[in-house]
This record gives sequence, C-alpha cells and structure tokens, in this order.
Amino acid sequence: METLKHECGVAMVRLLKPLKYYQEKYGTWAYGLNKLYLLMEKQHNRGQEGAGLAAVKMQAAPGEEFFYRERSLGTGAISEIFANVGRTLAPYSAEEMADADFAAQHIPFAGELYMGHLRYSTTGKSGLSYVHPFMRRNNWRAKNLCLCANFNMTNVDEIFKNIARNGQHPRMVSDTYILLEQLGHRLDRESERLFVEAQQKGLEGCDITQYIEQHIDMAHVLETAAPIWDGGYVVCGVTGSGEMFTLRDPWGIRPAFYYHDDEVLVVASERPVIQTAMATEAECVHELKPGQALIMNAAGQLRLQQIIEPKTFAACVFERVYFSRGSDKDIYRERKMLGRTLQKPILKAVEGEIDDTVFSYIPNTAESAYYGLIEGLEDLLSRQKAEQIKALNQPIDDAQLNRILSRRVRAEKVAWKDIKMRTFIAEGNSRSELAAHVYDITYGSVVSGKDNLVVIDDSIVRGTTLKESIIRILDRLHPKRIVVVSSSPQVKYPDYYGIDMAQMDEFIAFKAAIALTRERGEEKRLEDIYHRCKAEAAKPIAEVNHVKDIYAHFSDEEISEKMAEMLRPEEVTTPIRIVYQTLEGLHEACPNSPGDWYFSGNYPTPGGTRRVCMAYADWYEREMA
Repeated sequence: METLKHECGVAMVRLLKPLKYYQEKYGTWAYGLNKLYLLMEKQHNRGQEGAGLAAVKMQAAPGEEFFYRERSLGTGAISEIFANVGRTLAPYSAEEMADADFAAQHIPFAGELYMGHLRYSTTGKSGLSYVHPFMRRNNWRAKNLCLCANFNMTNVDEIFKNIARNGQHPRMVSDTYILLEQLGHRLDRESERLFVEAQQKGLEGCDITQYIEQHIDMAHVLETAAPIWDGGYVVCGVTGSGEMFTLRDPWGIRPAFYYHDDEVLVVASERPVIQTAMATEAECVHELKPGQALIMNAAGQLRLQQIIEPKTFAACVFERVYFSRGSDKDIYRERKMLGRTLQKPILKAVEGEIDDTVFSYIPNTAESAYYGLIEGLEDLLSRQKAEQIKALNQPIDDAQLNRILSRRVRAEKVAWKDIKMRTFIAEGNSRSELAAHVYDITYGSVVSGKDNLVVIDDSIVRGTTLKESIIRILDRLHPKRIVVVSSSPQVKYPDYYGIDMAQMDEFIAFKAAIALTRERGEEKRLEDIYHRCKAEAAKPIAEVNHVKDIYAHFSDEEISEKMAEMLRPEEVTTPIRIVYQTLEGLHEACPNSPGDWYFSGNYPTPGGTRRVCMAYADWYEREMA
C-alpha cells in the first residue's frame, strides 16, 4: 500500500574464461555484460532512484583505460546506463566487434569483471554523486578500488574519526564514501607491504607490479577495516587488477547470494534473480553466511573466508514480508503463511459473519498473503461444512445438503491499482482529492449495507495512503464494515539498516500510542522516557531501547482501535477495523528471519539502539519547542 524505499540491490559477474570462449559458445563476448543487465533488471524493485555499473578490463592494452563506470538517475536508469555503454561501442566496426581478442584489449566495457548497483536513498541525499558504484583512482592498477553496497551504517561518525586519526582527510561524511576511503587506505597499505616484499625478493620494475597484483590479500584488507562497522550491509568491491569481494554483515541483516561454475561467478541480493539469469535451480544458488566474505583473486580462484565472527543472527524479516521478489520459493510460501495465520482475528473483526464477507487485497504486493488467507478460510469452511453435515438428521435432505455444500469463501478483486496519479497541486484539499483516485474499485462486488469487506495488505506503516485513498475508495461500495488487515505486525520503531523509515513520528502506531498516553493524562511518562533516551544515547555502547515503554502500557488491539479512529476520513461513516499480524504469527511464518526490530524494538546492534533513543529524543524536543 505504502511504498517503502530500500537501499539497495547489488549484482556482480566475474567471467572465468577468455572473452573468445563466450564469443564462440554464446555468440558474443558481451556475455558478462548481458548477464549483469539481467541481474539488475530483475532487481529493479530494490532501487529506482538511480543505477550504476562498473567494468574491469583485465586484458587492457598498456596505455588504455582498464576501469569503466556508468551511472544514471531516475526510474529509467538501468536502460540509460546500458544505452550509454552501447553508444561507446558504436565507433567500432563489425569486424572489430566480432574480434573477441581485439575487444578484450581495446573496446570499452569489454571486461571480465562487472559490478552493478540499484539505489534507493534512505538518507534524503540525491544526485549523481551519491549513486554507486563509488570509485577511487590511482596510477597503480592494484590500488584502484570500486565499491557498491546494500547497506546503512549506524556509526559513520565513529568510522570517520577512526580514519581521521590515521591521517586521512575525507572530503565527505557519507557511509559509502567513508568506507571507500577506509578500504582504499587499507588496500594502499597492502600494496605497499607487497612492494617491500617484492624488493626483498630482488624484483624490479614491472615484475614488482605483477607480484603485487598476484598477491593482494583482500581478506587482510577487510579484516583490518570491517570490525568497526555497525549496521546491516552487503559490501561489494573490485580492484583495477581484478580482485573481487563481497562481504555480508556479521548479523546477517542484509542478504547476499552467489552462483559459481567453471564459466562464471555471479553475486546478487536475491536468489530467484540468479536462478532466472543463469537458468539454474535454487539448490545451486548459495547464501553468503553472516560475517563471511566471498573473494576471488585475479587468477579466478574463489574462496570463502570468515572475516568477522558471526553475531546474533538477525536476518531482516521485512525482506520476506515486502522487499524481496515473491518468486523465491521460500518467500512465496512464507507470505502465504502470513495470510493463513490471520483467519481468527479477521473472523473476530467481522463477528464470525463469513458468509456475508467479501475478501480481497490491496494490489499488488499483498497478493501472496491473500492466497494464503483464502486457502486457510477454505479449510475452515470445509471443517464447518463437515460438522454441519454430521449434525443433520438421517436421511439427509437434498436441499439442506446443497445449502451447506454451496457455501463458498467470497473472494473478489475489489481494489485495482490505477495509473500513477501525479498530485501536482500542492494545496492540501486538491492533493487529497487526487490521491483518492490512485486506486479504483470493482462496483457491485459487495452487497451494499449487508456485506463486510476485508482487504489485506502486506504492511500498514504510516497510514497516509490508507486515509487519503484506500478507505475513501472502498467506502463507495457501502459495505457493512471495512476491515483492513496487515500481514505484518505494527511497525513501531525506525529502521537504521537500509530502509527509508527513520523518523519516529512517521509511524501511525507511534502516533496512536502517543495519543492514548495523552488521553490518559500520562504525559509525564513521555518526559521521563526522553531523559532516559538522552542518557542511553550518550553511553559508549547503548544497550536499552527505552522507547519500548511508549507501547508497554497498551495492548496491540488498543493501538489498532486508535489507529482506525485516527485514519478515518471525516466524510466516512462506515465502521472501520484494523487487524495486524502478531509477532508470534510473523515468526511462525518466517522462522529463518528473526530480525524483527521494526516491530519488537530489539535492535541487533548497539548502533541501532542508540539511534532509536536519539530519534525519540529528537521527536520530543521538536514537540516541546
């Protein structure tokens, strides 16, 4: 219903044969470039504010460029960057383009190593300079470094101070740039160590260069840089000499998958993306473990190395509920289970009137949960039918039997996602009027005044779309009552690991809890929580999320009732109820993704706990100003 922005999607392709091999087998030396395009296009859901790619030409002729990059902004960024690559190839003749050896040495982007990135900003910063990959150039190939990442660091200031103490002078304070400078510095030190080592072996000139490029140890570079990082991340990097790495955070917050055969190594943020691009089975795609790095050297030798000891596993459950593609076999099953487990609270909300209830969903992300809900309701109805038949007197009357067997779950497509309405008029009433038409409805799908209408969504976070559009448009069907269902629990806490929801007062659950607190005359508690949060945020290591006390005095049902009251448009008189998934139901459906801090407030890292305390303090100070 409400678009959440997620940072971001990554893709890497490393060819393990000469370009001539792909020219002969697949009819083009651009095999790797084509695979990168597929991997990026299949992950466009992960970032539509910008995209970028980088390529390393390991066979570039001396004096020619070996590192290429293209970046672009906007929803059409993927098409634009690959179109720009195509334009760089235009000057070459058909004969030159068909010559893989010539391409490997002279044609731009005809490389062996590719990196792609899709960006959603979670910081509010925009512009081409913030689009990955980030590049650090040097005259020595081994010291060139290019990074892209799906991440958010909670301790950027600490990392900045750390590298500043080592004598560096970064020009920007952004997590990607700081990591680039930090890793670049460690890569420089690694190269210099090997330079001295090569001299001690009696090597000179180009032999020293070759020695450095053949012996760079990216694991050592990562081991000296990454332990200070606090956040959720998958960091990918390539060097000008052909080193490649991907490192996953030790909590396993952000996902990373890879596929490897004798022709290619592929990395991406999602499993089905690799399955589709490489035409392979799920069993052939592997997940990188927490704190583990996938490293391939210039010779094409692959190794997996534990860089940081794994910490409390906290794989992001929102990946399962919302962000990742539903075509993954496990995610599809989990989303269906999220819907199936909601039968009881939904039936309670409609007061058991299953025969007089129409069930639907908010397109398009809630569709899988909707299928699960319908399956669960059909099973329930089947049990009810069996019980009714058993209770009939013998012999069974045909009319009675037909009446029982004809009962069906009334599943309809009630809401339709219409064209994207551009609310170009800034004035409030005009914006609300236009926003109300983002969705359309199927007229006649509900019996006016008699039927309940239940619609399921994957999440209700801010409630803005619900109030401005969904409820208004559903009310036109004049149902007996409207029940809006979220297949995930109440979002009560901000995220600091890569999702665009960092402000406390964005959440309708928070607003409802504050309203209830004030209604009960307990505002002094808000001040007390403020002072505790300020003290916690000042500690070297934050341990306690004091914001939990906001919600501790109310049941989830009380908060949901308050939400329904707050989200009701003034002109709507139809009774409205809001039903949320429980935390227990979430974990039952998604048992392998325990990272639930959005709902529970249990942040896996000290940085997350500090940031939520700071967020509440900032909100309170704005309220009191």
